[in-house]
Amino acid sequence: MKILLVEDDVLLSTALFELLSANCYTIDIASNGQAGLELALSTEYELILLDWLIPKLDGISLCRQLRSQGYRKSILLLTGKNSNADIVAGLDTGADDYVIKPFNPEALLSQNSLFMTTQ
Repeated sequence: MKILLVEDDVLLSTALFELLSANCYTIDIASNGQAGLELALSTEYELILLDWLIPKLDGISLCRQLRSQGYRKSILLLTGKNSNADIVAGLDTGADDYVIKPFNPEALLSQNSLFMTTQ
């Protein structure tokens, strides 16, 4: 499975890259929303792991833009924004799921509906 990780925190990106690679996933990393948008539209991914607070184009705007262009693959928001209003706003933009940082790596991998299937 090919995954796009859109995350500006280098330490977290590295840790997620190592975790996902060790579990046989292929990972591309974008450090800002604009680069994430370009990759998502030019490469076939089964899943996008998307931080909310990223430079150039925030994760919510990126998710909304992808969905408005007909993007159907899974999008999982991975963010420190943890209020009920944030969760609702994230899901309302078209994200398939919402994981709050900090998260347990095993819990992230247990998102079977996203990691094991494609839409």
